[in-house]
Amino acid sequence: MKTYGLRDIIGPIMVGPSSSHTAGALRIASTARTLFGEQPERVVLTLYGSFAATGSGHGTDKALVAGILGLETDDPQVAQSFALAEEAGVAVDIVWDASTDVAHPNTVDIRCEGAGRTLEMRGVSIGGGAAVIRRINGIDVDITGEHTSVVVHQHDARGVLAHIASVLAANDINIANANLHRTAKRGDAYTVMETDSDVSATVRDELLDHPSIINARVVHASAAGDGEEVPVPDDAEAVFARWDYASGEELLALCEREGVTIAQAFRAREEALCAKQGVVPSIDAYLDRVLEVMGQAATEPLDNPQPSVGGLIGGEAAKLRASLEGADGQQRLVDPLAARAAQYALATLETNGRMGVIVATPTAGSAGVLPGVLLALRDERGFTHDELREGILTAAGLGYLIARNASVSGAEGGCQAEVGSAAAMAAAAAVALAGGTPDRCLAAGANVMMSLLGLVCDPVGGLVEVPCQKRNATAASVALVSAQIALAGVENLISFDEAVAVMDEVGRGLPPELRETALGGIAKAPSACRYCAGC
Repeated sequence: MKTYGLRDIIGPIMVGPSSSHTAGALRIASTARTLFGEQPERVVLTLYGSFAATGSGHGTDKALVAGILGLETDDPQVAQSFALAEEAGVAVDIVWDASTDVAHPNTVDIRCEGAGRTLEMRGVSIGGGAAVIRRINGIDVDITGEHTSVVVHQHDARGVLAHIASVLAANDINIANANLHRTAKRGDAYTVMETDSDVSATVRDELLDHPSIINARVVHASAAGDGEEVPVPDDAEAVFARWDYASGEELLALCEREGVTIAQAFRAREEALCAKQGVVPSIDAYLDRVLEVMGQAATEPLDNPQPSVGGLIGGEAAKLRASLEGADGQQRLVDPLAARAAQYALATLETNGRMGVIVATPTAGSAGVLPGVLLALRDERGFTHDELREGILTAAGLGYLIARNASVSGAEGGCQAEVGSAAAMAAAAAVALAGGTPDRCLAAGANVMMSLLGLVCDPVGGLVEVPCQKRNATAASVALVSAQIALAGVENLISFDEAVAVMDEVGRGLPPELRETALGGIAKAPSACRYCAGC
């Protein structure tokens, strides 16, 4: 099971509109480029499942090409990746295969060609921008990106594994996990060695000094901390075990045992996780960057409205602001806190929809809820920058549990897994900022999940625009109401852990038409079908 950290839940910082369909897709293609060893001359991208059904509207094709070109998830040029590929002389073929059954709805096959070589690779995007590589040149593998991986293509012969292990040992690299994947005895094989530290380029040359090794590549771990390596303490595993937790019940016990808040517990866990991985955590610097991007995404569309890529939204936040300011004699029906939260949430989804830079919290499709609540609390209740940091850590503390024990992917669990999770995180953050105890934070999260249980993912035209934008805004209000109920001491019959388990069961029971395929729900309403030309 993947060990989720801060940047997995509050992040990635990325170009919209979808964490799983854009950021996750880009990371898959980036890994293909790494395994191929250079920029290919030609690439064939075959998209399946939800990738095929909604990938065009989500910018999945653009993100895949961007990854092949070596762009990062937060590079504004992702939207122009096809033009960049043409300039770079990279031929791109896209195959949209919505009929072939695949094990995961967000699946892509990538074929890279160039310099007389080919690479065929299958990857899946598992939500929140994370990706797993499942197949290389017809051989099943499992590369999660949690650790740096040394991927060795070899003939299955005696002594190869010993050579690989000895090279890593000689370079003081500890092996966290090792797997041999082969077609047949004495046939083609891949060895995947996951390591506890980064691997230098010279290691590859040493690995190739064996007649049975065909090639070797290093796939660096997904960003943890700031990437700067430090020695791993001898007690790293013990310290991480002290601060790790697998359920809400364990989290409450941890907070009571250590006398800490959820934010403090998650901060200590993140520090321990980074120490175990041998990197500098830089938590506050990252949170400062998160708040900066959140602020820009939530305010820029207010003064500079622009249409989204799909053309379905653009200017809604500015209209709401004008209404709340009494323009044209319009009455304000909601209080200033909820109104401002809705305004910021709408604006963030506008930024997301035009492929601007946002923070996935925990996904891009739900990126407006947490900043909407936090920035509104700052403006209307006077919470400071440092207090907002603690709110984000509280949100991450609950979001980690949802990602670990259920899903934050709309393709797997519907919109309840995205907007529902985001609102649960925001509700917990609001309670914490108001001085609520850890058990009240979990109660607020459970309130949200029970209120939004069964919310389907039905993007019109496969775009993260309608009904996503308004759901973000209304979910911000649900988060605030749920937080107030929890602060009032109203008890829940259903615990946070039970609510997460039920959400997971309900989400996986939803038909495919209601899980991000744009084949059901609002996406099949007559007006939506007219927009999609009878899709």
